[in-house]
Amino acid sequence: RSNMAVSLVIMAAGLGSRYGGSKQVDGIGPNGEILMEYSIHDALRAGFDKVVFIIKPEMREMMDELVGYLKEKKTAKGQPVQVAYVYQDYTSVPDFYHIPEGRTKPFGTVHALLCAEPEVDGPFCVINADDYYGVDAYRTIYEELVKLPEQGKGTMVGYLLKNTASLHGTVSRGVCKVKDGRLDSIQETLKIQLYPDGHLTDLDAGRDLAPDTVVSMNFWGFMPSIFPALRKYFEDFLRGLPADAVKAECLLPVMVGEELKAGRMTVSVLSSKDKWFGMTYHEDRARVAEDLQKLHAAGIYPTSLRD
Repeated sequence: RSNMAVSLVIMAAGLGSRYGGSKQVDGIGPNGEILMEYSIHDALRAGFDKVVFIIKPEMREMMDELVGYLKEKKTAKGQPVQVAYVYQDYTSVPDFYHIPEGRTKPFGTVHALLCAEPEVDGPFCVINADDYYGVDAYRTIYEELVKLPEQGKGTMVGYLLKNTASLHGTVSRGVCKVKDGRLDSIQETLKIQLYPDGHLTDLDAGRDLAPDTVVSMNFWGFMPSIFPALRKYFEDFLRGLPADAVKAECLLPVMVGEELKAGRMTVSVLSSKDKWFGMTYHEDRARVAEDLQKLHAAGIYPTSLRD
């Protein structure tokens, strides 16, 4: 196993439509760092060897400007960091599928992850570009990843719902049922509202959710053996789409849920004591900037992540 790279795969092709503008490139740290840079910093110090960016082809130049400094960086083992770019576009959609007129949206997180397959040869974790997961989360998932057997096993870091909601609008989360440290089921819940008094409601189902409900923030760990299952799931998804589907997306949490239900996969649920944070809405920005400032001040992050 020792010669296999442990990879951090970052889904960065979506440009945060709800946030208004490109939140991935919104410098929010004290020196204009973007949230993705914190994930990379935390992953490298936890032991990851390689960073794989899933982007749109037209983002390449911007990425070189943003994270070009990574090629000067070293891993925790003292090796140069490996960096790869893969493109999420329609060229990797199977030939049998005809892209409908008027579709501009990518096909979601299952398709994104499939695009990374050529660059992943060992255990990997996959994250959203625009979420902050916390230092501890990377250490925890790294330890689990290097022990994962090849077939049928995955892992995820779970967060408490109350730490991931926004007062500025609804959020969608994968609501998890956990049994004996394993994921039992995951339900994509699209409209969760947090109220000033702290209670949380699933507006679609009209029911309240407990603040300490475990949710998935798309922080998954797998072995490369997941790729054939992803491919089959994506192809079945495309076959089932109506001819005029311009927005439908194939989502990783839904796919994992199906694999669990079919008994083809087991997923351990790790917990992180760190607080997740992200910017679903523009109004979240000030609080996130302040949180990051505090982490730098406490010495959790160096003055600049880029040096």
